[in-house]
Amino acid sequence: MPLLPARLAACCCAAALAGALALPAQAEPDAAADPIAHWLAERGLGAPAVEAGAFVDGLRHKAGELVGAAMNFLGVRYRRGGNSADEGFDCSGFTRHVFESTLGLVLPRRADEQAGAAGLKPVGRDELAPGDLVFFNTLKRRFSHVGIYVGDGKFVHAPRSGARVRVEDLRQSYWAKRYNGARRAEPAAAAGTTVERGV
Repeated sequence: MPLLPARLAACCCAAALAGALALPAQAEPDAAADPIAHWLAERGLGAPAVEAGAFVDGLRHKAGELVGAAMNFLGVRYRRGGNSADEGFDCSGFTRHVFESTLGLVLPRRADEQAGAAGLKPVGRDELAPGDLVFFNTLKRRFSHVGIYVGDGKFVHAPRSGARVRVEDLRQSYWAKRYNGARRAEPAAAAGTTVERGV
């Protein structure tokens, strides 16, 4: 399956997110030229005015690069132990590949190891931002499944054997009951390093 260039994927992702978030045609004056700032303001997530530019730029970077790259793999088949679009992905192979190719951040291989990795900080469910790792208990053990939060209550993941990389809703009953938490890459960890397993 040919992959879109990263810049085209980011543009497609931004358009898809704008449609999924149902942004209104009329934006408030201060956010008229910035749909991400408008989306944040609508949900009460706006940063203080002094820091708003850096905050929105950081969110745009994650949404445009990391989430855009993740969405580029929609439709890639699931394969246990898979680490690439050519051979297929399992859940942690998918997140590891996306983080390494976009942030230069090498995550541990297994979902439970990613959840405990140093350099990734826990994030509350009400603080989720695009690019966060979201974890689930799908095999009667904590952190047995992982995906990437894309915004508006949705995440992208490689679900299971026989399925393909897809977007699902955290609020859906199955996922809501199994949600275990989220992790975010700290700025220092995203500087092209390997993230070691936590203790």
